[in-house]
Amino acid sequence: MNTKAAEELPAVSVIMPVLNEERHLRTAVRRILEQDYPGAIEVVIALGPSTDRTDEIAAELVAADPRVRTVPNPTGRTPAGLNAAIRGSSHPIVVRVDGHGLLTDGYIATAVRLLGEMDAANVGGIMHAEGESEWEKAVAAAMTSKIGVGNAAFHTGGLAGPADTVYLGVFRREVLEKLGGYNEEFIRAQDWELNYRIRQDGGLVWFTPQLRVTYRPRPNVRALAKQYKDYGRWRRVVTRYHRGSVNLRYLAPPAAVAAMASALVLGALVHPAFLAVPLGYLAAILGGSALEGRGLSAKARLQLPLALVTMHMSWGFGFLTSPRSLARRVIASTAPAPMVPGGDERQARLRPTAP
Repeated sequence: MNTKAAEELPAVSVIMPVLNEERHLRTAVRRILEQDYPGAIEVVIALGPSTDRTDEIAAELVAADPRVRTVPNPTGRTPAGLNAAIRGSSHPIVVRVDGHGLLTDGYIATAVRLLGEMDAANVGGIMHAEGESEWEKAVAAAMTSKIGVGNAAFHTGGLAGPADTVYLGVFRREVLEKLGGYNEEFIRAQDWELNYRIRQDGGLVWFTPQLRVTYRPRPNVRALAKQYKDYGRWRRVVTRYHRGSVNLRYLAPPAAVAAMASALVLGALVHPAFLAVPLGYLAAILGGSALEGRGLSAKARLQLPLALVTMHMSWGFGFLTSPRSLARRVIASTAPAPMVPGGDERQARLRPTAP
């Protein structure tokens, strides 16, 4: 592309909240800087209070390339880091990337083109899980299968079109400024909540399978269980803020947990016939694992049922046990504070829907 055409492309700010990301941070930033996007790119890393070598690696990245800089995120919370990075950036297009997310070739160029072609507020694509260890490969298979995550297009793929939410996202800055950025009440599910507000404001959230971000799954059962429990807990919080956001797909895991628990109790106290419910669930998991595990190693195939059960039960348990005190309603008397680069540090809050 010639210099004049490159100058006409909008400049891009890539924002990245990080906490204990020494394993993947260097590669994640390299994938951004190697994008074949002729326009200007800056990378703003929001540094949480890491206990590994994340800060040291970030400092090396800043020293090596003037396009990279850091801002502090003392709380370590993802939405606070995202807002800090937005305030510390300046370009009209904002690309969200996580410290363990790896952009595929052409990601930024394709996203910027689609923002213009579709007149969208946010575009995004597929969370393409890829594991390195055998356990991570099993989790990746679970996270990209319908038996694992239902019909969510950003996990399993699908046709391009309007969507409730997308993975990460590429935004017009004016949209983020108008809506006050991410709601910092939401330690998890902040993407879903922001996209809900975008849609309520009349903006278009566009999904396309052309956009893929390589995602590294959690490295063990305990970390996966915590991740999905938190997903469930915070998805329940979204339904409290936005009553119209609930759908059947999100109710399936908590319904499964409730049914399994009830059947186990009734099977032990009333009649063994009730045990058909958990036995049927396990049979479905084993059957689904046999289909979804094709192409995996023998060790990964054996771990796939555990990954699926962990995801389902943890998400459902988190949803059912989500306390009302987890995220208190903040009723603003004025509009959310604008996300002005270099502006004040006021937290942006949404107007919650009435109970």
